[in-house]
Amino acid sequence: MSEKDTTHFGYKEVDKNAKAGMVADVFHSVASRYDLMNDLMSAGIHRIWKRFTIELSGVRKGNAVLDIAGGTGDLAAKFSRIVGPEGRVVLADINDSMLQVGRDKLLDTGHQGNIEFVQADAQFLPFPDDSFDCITIAFGLRNVTEKDLALRSMLRVLKPGGRLLVLEFSKPQSELLSKAYDTYSFRVLPFMGKLVANDSESYQYLAESIRVHPDQETLKGMMEDAGFNTVEFHNMTGGVVALHKGIKA
Repeated sequence: MSEKDTTHFGYKEVDKNAKAGMVADVFHSVASRYDLMNDLMSAGIHRIWKRFTIELSGVRKGNAVLDIAGGTGDLAAKFSRIVGPEGRVVLADINDSMLQVGRDKLLDTGHQGNIEFVQADAQFLPFPDDSFDCITIAFGLRNVTEKDLALRSMLRVLKPGGRLLVLEFSKPQSELLSKAYDTYSFRVLPFMGKLVANDSESYQYLAESIRVHPDQETLKGMMEDAGFNTVEFHNMTGGVVALHKGIKA
């Protein structure tokens, strides 16, 4: 298998054509317990990270918003209230199990009328050019096989002046925090996954996928190479998570 035909799946090298299916298996496995595990893994801090993302998005009444890898709909629910009946929110996810959980959750909590649910691959977004005022992708980019391709696809469907916000695990900024985070990720997370979701392997992949994801400066450069302007990032929780923002000219 030549280098150009392979990509990483956690620490494993796999055929590029196989990665999407392998990632899908992970999320089919964890979909029903995804919200619970998020709360347990982050002690609820993921809600603060997402709130900051919403604040930085600049989304307002009447806007069109695309939430990629929207999963169980945390961001989509908030955006639905902000954009109002004149606006539009599209929750997109490549995984039909996650999409079903998100759809059921949002409909059960009364979010309907301005939300659409679309099964879509971030690399090949099925929307016309210049469709959205804002795109968010939270904890999803690291699972995409061709990140450069996905970033260009997002740029295409953004309106001029539109914003992309990428919320993702990143590189801790202190060595002490990095060591503690490694211990937590590789010892506690798989154990927690086994205990709560009866699936330690998926959470082992989670820890590995974070380590092979581009660091803050590398991702910033990738966004600039894809065509985004005024790219900036904000570290949160000591760099455990970073929020990148770029604008389409």
